[in-house]
Amino acid sequence: MEELVDRFLAHLAVERGLSPNTLEAYSRDLLSFVEFLEDLKLHRVQEVRPAHVQDFLTLLRARKLSPRSVARRLAAIRSFFRFLVRRGLVSANPVSALQSPRLGRPLPRTLSQRDVEALLAKPSGEDPLKMRDRAMLEVMYATGMRVSELVGLDLHQLDFITGTAQVRGKGGKERVVPLGEYALDALRVYLEKGRDRLGRNSSTRAVFLNRSGRRLSRQGFWKALKTYAKGAGMGSGVTPHMLRHSFASHLLEGGADLRAIQELLGHADISTTQIYTHVARGRLKEIHRRFHPRGE
Repeated sequence: MEELVDRFLAHLAVERGLSPNTLEAYSRDLLSFVEFLEDLKLHRVQEVRPAHVQDFLTLLRARKLSPRSVARRLAAIRSFFRFLVRRGLVSANPVSALQSPRLGRPLPRTLSQRDVEALLAKPSGEDPLKMRDRAMLEVMYATGMRVSELVGLDLHQLDFITGTAQVRGKGGKERVVPLGEYALDALRVYLEKGRDRLGRNSSTRAVFLNRSGRRLSRQGFWKALKTYAKGAGMGSGVTPHMLRHSFASHLLEGGADLRAIQELLGHADISTTQIYTHVARGRLKEIHRRFHPRGE
């Protein structure tokens, strides 16, 4: 069965262009299912029945996995068997009739505009790492990029004439996003005064470098963000995705069109973007509660 899982993952990588992180998640979820089946002495995909999948989900719930984690594993198994059906390796999908767990979609956590200003102000000075970090934070908040898109930026993707960046998102889809003057200014300072000091002997075309002159990793950005968030009095709970969420919710609060926000974020489906309307509504309710004479 592991060989079939490998074929499925190759299909996802080549034909659907999924990222290494997504492929790793699929692999992890499917191999845990394969191990479960092998414990039941099932070694052929043709032997799998809906009851086996249901028993696997019951086991996951008994292990206290969240409904979201259970749903993700069920989705991976469903996609895997759909692939096997299309290839003629099984006659029916044993998962097709199973329902995913009902999920209460959590609202994304965001920062206030005041908190964002405090965070962006923390990296300052002539140190090249501080210049880099200021540019990264400004670019992320200005564009709503995912952290993988941010650290994956190459120099040729920046256009200072048009003030935009060409972003390669999920599934290899590309979009062009405006940077804004604050991010452009921070980038100019970093590229003119800081980057060469980090990458003197480096041939990489990456925009953001670590102290060794190589492309900065997602973990490197996360570590820097946590440091600045603590310094700004926000604790260590600030994540890169919170900046992306803040970008979107602040645009919506300012009157931006939801379709435009969808395009800027690189969402394939408008329903994904609509979650921010709930965030904006929640903020309005809080403002009303705090400031209206009969809001309590």
